Amino acid sequence: MPTADELISPDSIEKLARVLGTTAGPASRWSAVRESAGALGPLALSERARAVRDALIQDLPGSGTYTAAAEVFRTALTDPGFSGWMIWPVTEAVAVLAVDSARPGDFEDGLTLLAALTPRLTGEFALRTFLNADTDRTLRTVRTWTGSADPAVRRLASEGTRPRLPWAKQVPELRRRPSATIPILDDLHTDTDEVVRRSVANHLNDISRLDPVLAVSTARRWSEGATATTPALVKHAMRTLIKQADAQALDLLGFAPPPADLVITGPELRSTKVTQVDELVFGVDVFNDGPAPVRLAVDYVIHYRKANGSTAPRVFKLTTRTLAPGRRLALERRHSFKPISTRRHYPGAHALEIQINGRRSGKAEFIVDL
Repeated sequence: MPTADELISPDSIEKLARVLGTTAGPASRWSAVRESAGALGPLALSERARAVRDALIQDLPGSGTYTAAAEVFRTALTDPGFSGWMIWPVTEAVAVLAVDSARPGDFEDGLTLLAALTPRLTGEFALRTFLNADTDRTLRTVRTWTGSADPAVRRLASEGTRPRLPWAKQVPELRRRPSATIPILDDLHTDTDEVVRRSVANHLNDISRLDPVLAVSTARRWSEGATATTPALVKHAMRTLIKQADAQALDLLGFAPPPADLVITGPELRSTKVTQVDELVFGVDVFNDGPAPVRLAVDYVIHYRKANGSTAPRVFKLTTRTLAPGRRLALERRHSFKPISTRRHYPGAHALEIQINGRRSGKAEFIVDL
């Protein structure tokens, strides 16, 4: 993944100042923006966006009003170079000024400008400011975006309203009322653009973490009137619930409880001791000894040791297969324990289980030696 310095970089902000100087001049007006480019070094990505946002507001004519900002940024849109990661702080400035404005119509116009800016990068992060200011008012406008001819705007309608959007500020009202965005997803789940459909799937997956019943019932309703692209979308949207062995999600995707004549052997560990240099290597063998094909969702569960000595399970995908009668499925997987920023490993006893169609079996213990 690119670093913050490769995204909202000093070079991109210098370019932003040049574009604004050319389209909205004079160039000397954008001194705070230029100075902000030199102060980005220690800042994380979202902090960079906010720092440049504040510099933009300081440099805007008309005492930094929304009206002045809208005129400047709409003029800048005539320049094709006004694009890329420089757009994130611009959208943040639009959101803050529109939400804080007491002038009638500026709130909705800010959303319209956000939709115009989003094809140049995305307005999904700035949309959260509108949602936190007035969720229902924002959603009314966002719903109209689902009919846009531009797939970037349609994606914004889904992505910007996700309850758990990565990198973005939280919107507590969306977590409290996950059903509020279902009409948007209903409009977009059969979209012709794959990127839009992927956003819808990720959005419904977010909802599944908050309200599994709502997520499954929505996916089931879509499946009843399925288009050719619906099964893949539903499968992606249900991925967390499948890992959590949710019975309704498993049933929706055709994963019945494993029959008694499904023979599972393993997991077999190559070694019961793992270091951060090595990988945990294991295999599992599944044999269908029954008379009918069996649809399988095969996962594995690592029971990670925590600092207090207890363990916490995390589920990882292995494969999805249909196993014919008399057929055998032999799987092998390598799982790394190298240090990563999102998970701290602790030495000591861990365990591995296989999970098939929501049922776990064959717990095998191993030691992590760091």
